[in-house]
Amino acid sequence: MTLLREAIGDSLRRARLAQSRTLREVSTSARVSLGYLSEVERGRKEASSELLAAICAALDVPLSRVLWDVSTIMAGADGLPADAPAQTADAPETERTAAVEPAEAAPEPATATMSVAGPRPQIAEETRIVIPAPKADMLVLVKSN
Repeated sequence: MTLLREAIGDSLRRARLAQSRTLREVSTSARVSLGYLSEVERGRKEASSELLAAICAALDVPLSRVLWDVSTIMAGADGLPADAPAQTADAPETERTAAVEPAEAAPEPATATMSVAGPRPQIAEETRIVIPAPKADMLVLVKSN
């Protein structure tokens, strides 16, 4: 069973490593002790909402993005697909299948263009494409020239 504090720590650590930053850099920027930040990342300490906000600000990652990532981790730990909608027993079927969007939208990612032969496929506007966040052991840093 994955604990919430462990999922939060995993998400924060992946965000920090993706930026190639050290614990010391982030702890200084967030005004959190190095040891405490390390304990939060390892899932040993429960971080308050104020502390999470400070760490997210230091990482320049919206708190809503971290919480979205955590919900994906927790859903996976519960054996649910990453994009499974939340369900309540008393909600009608149409309400139970409604997609949940994050509270704060992330900035638009840079897009690459590629040439594809043939007609361009049309995707319905209400279609949501979910790309799971990489796990720390799958993270590959590529240096561009």
